Amino acid sequence: MVAYGAAVAAEQIDIIDLSCERDERELFAGLSCRLQAGEVLQVAGPNGAGKTSLLRILAGLMPASAGDIRYADRSILRGNGREYWRRHLLFLGHATAIKATLSAEENLSWLCALDQPISREAIWDALAAAGLRGYEDVPCRQMSAGQQRRVALARLRLQTDKPIWVLDEPFTALDQAAVRELEQQILAFARCGGIAVLTTHHSLDHLSEVRRLDLGRAS
Repeated sequence: MVAYGAAVAAEQIDIIDLSCERDERELFAGLSCRLQAGEVLQVAGPNGAGKTSLLRILAGLMPASAGDIRYADRSILRGNGREYWRRHLLFLGHATAIKATLSAEENLSWLCALDQPISREAIWDALAAAGLRGYEDVPCRQMSAGQQRRVALARLRLQTDKPIWVLDEPFTALDQAAVRELEQQILAFARCGGIAVLTTHHSLDHLSEVRRLDLGRAS
């Protein structure tokens, strides 16, 4: 059976006076925000405001120029708090990280095994729930961009030990039905005690549960 929400509750996240520079240009400075279990945060702002950079800092893929991020009162930017955070985090970038020559099942088996092996049955269940029944053994190069996105998003149903989701443009290439399904999946995840931080050009104004952090204003 495919889980729909978080298996464990997230702990508190504190972003404290965070600053980010890239190519000698300040994207944002003095950013502070607190997130509790059960919250969904949309990071918004104009192009170049630092939305993806903030997500990449959260994912441990780039450094902050100043400030700190604390999870369960441990810094995720330095010391042993980084590994504790990594065990709780699931990051999906704007690029799907899908290998075109591998099948949907092989991609998910490989991606999930970076943390822990996932059974074939669980992978097939997740793909079915993502609307990809019958595509388990199809090489991803034969899939549309939307289908490849859904393969990547199937990880949300498999790695249920991760109570933090950081999602960069997760709605890209999805049709309207898949968008609505993902919206509800994110909300269900939060209701089970998870925390989701995401960027999207897709409007979430119709979802009252979603908080908005505008980097254009925050900076």
